[in-house]
Amino acid sequence: MKRILVTGGAGFLGSHLCDYLLKEGHDVICLDNFFTGSKDNIRHLLGNPHFELLRHDIVQPILLETDQIYNLACPASPIHYQYNPVKTTKTSVMGVINMLGLAKRVKARLLQASTSEIYGNPTVHPQREEYWGNVNTVGIRSCYDEGKRVAETLCADYHRQNGVEVRIARIFNTFGPRMALNDGRVVSNLVLQALRGEPLTLFGDGSQTRSFCYVDDMIVGLVRLMNSDYDESPVNLGNPREITILELAEKISGIMSQSSRIEYRTLPEDDPVRRCPDISLAGRVLDWKPQVSLEDGLTKTIEYFRSKTVEAQ
Repeated sequence: MKRILVTGGAGFLGSHLCDYLLKEGHDVICLDNFFTGSKDNIRHLLGNPHFELLRHDIVQPILLETDQIYNLACPASPIHYQYNPVKTTKTSVMGVINMLGLAKRVKARLLQASTSEIYGNPTVHPQREEYWGNVNTVGIRSCYDEGKRVAETLCADYHRQNGVEVRIARIFNTFGPRMALNDGRVVSNLVLQALRGEPLTLFGDGSQTRSFCYVDDMIVGLVRLMNSDYDESPVNLGNPREITILELAEKISGIMSQSSRIEYRTLPEDDPVRRCPDISLAGRVLDWKPQVSLEDGLTKTIEYFRSKTVEAQ
């Protein structure tokens, strides 16, 4: 049994990670400032004697005893991270410094939740860990992209300079139950629009691609990376099945057995044209690859959003 800190533990990914770690028999400290996290995501855990909930912002230091730290705290959707871009950068930079400092003091291992956004609008496809990226340093997405890039730098330097054990996961688009209804990301947007009988909104001409990984697969990948001996470079975690946004919209309509009108909007600034992970490294060092199909994952996600919209009525 380990004592494990999950920052951002009331969020989409964090809450699923808390569930997984508790089922594995660990003590879990869930830390969240509830900017994008929700108590509804971890309410079912509040009576568990092995679960603790702390309201805290990692921009401020904190003293805890822990064996492992999963640093997931940061707004991850453009609507949320662009709401207060300076705060987003502070969370990625000052927050990571605080968590690395904690890991150094208590000799804990830290897993940093990085992102495929560090590749920017990639000129290499699919994206391998060796690719350095193509990021606009002054664009509207830069607070998130560059914040996460600096966080990776800090992890590498704390490891080299102070011997802190770090693992870096570059997370590609992940979806599933507990995504926030106001998330603003493409899966949640399209599912909610379909449930409400509204036109499906696509940005650009819908030909841009993404690769969508179901949340259960992502959690397994994160835990395997944390507990692996591999620390030589960041590791891509995502589903290598590439799909256009138009195809995604059509698939959601098909699963819901309805015909939805599509409306096209202007593509936002710096929105990546293609995004797909090369996960050969994860397969080699973690023996990991996604198991849940896009169709099965979407079906479960649609059921979740349908239940939440019924509750809200």
